[in-house]
Amino acid sequence: MAAIFAAFLMVASISAVSGAETVTVAGSTTVLPLAEVCAEAFNDAQSDYKVSVTGGGSGVGIKNVAEGMSNIGMASREVTSDEINQFGDDFQENLVGYDGIVIVISKEIYDSGVTELTKDQVKQIYNGEINNWEDLGGPDELILVIAREQGSGTRDTFNEDIMDDKKAETPGVNTVAGSNAEIKTAITNGDNAIGYLGFSYAQDGKVGVIALDGTVPTEETIKDGSYELNRKLYFYTFGGPSSGAQAFIDFVTGSEGQTLAEENGFVPI
Repeated sequence: MAAIFAAFLMVASISAVSGAETVTVAGSTTVLPLAEVCAEAFNDAQSDYKVSVTGGGSGVGIKNVAEGMSNIGMASREVTSDEINQFGDDFQENLVGYDGIVIVISKEIYDSGVTELTKDQVKQIYNGEINNWEDLGGPDELILVIAREQGSGTRDTFNEDIMDDKKAETPGVNTVAGSNAEIKTAITNGDNAIGYLGFSYAQDGKVGVIALDGTVPTEETIKDGSYELNRKLYFYTFGGPSSGAQAFIDFVTGSEGQTLAEENGFVPI
């Protein structure tokens, strides 16, 4: 009887999961870790909905939600006028947290004494005007310059704030990466690299975090705006959200979701 009862519970559990409404979330790799940790907690807390999360970049998230391929689009920037012209003005914006874009370098360069850069120096590096760490007080090593791919919200914000134009050319770039994780891997595995990451990706001590114009990126400096490369993180829906999408948004923006955000290196709203 015990075995039969256990089998019954297993079948009931499987049926409950299979009957759950799927909520698909896609987009920004900056927002991705927050969405993933919240989805795990949300899925464990109830059985009506099952949230599935994938990356792809802010542009992918916005496109997917507008075309009905995802219920929620993650973005580390606001929807652009070009996207509104292409898809229509039916985007609904939900603030889920704050983030900073941090300038990071290989630990070997950081430990050699390069711990602070000015915005103009970073701009010159990405323009190709400075190409050796010796010019910045470091060793005589060529600078490996890494940037994000087109469509990345992180790239757009970096270009707008550092290069003065969201669509700026960056002729100094040697390597283009598809995600925050790829940039972090390249910085960690190299000994002469520079790149930029979402704040949450740079908290484990594996990369050197640069003070920009004398300000170190922290939760406090990001939220109060004294660290200039700060930004808002969003969940977008297109038109009225499904019941599952709204339930997940409410969870992420509620007390439990915001606690998870802070515990995982994001700045809560």
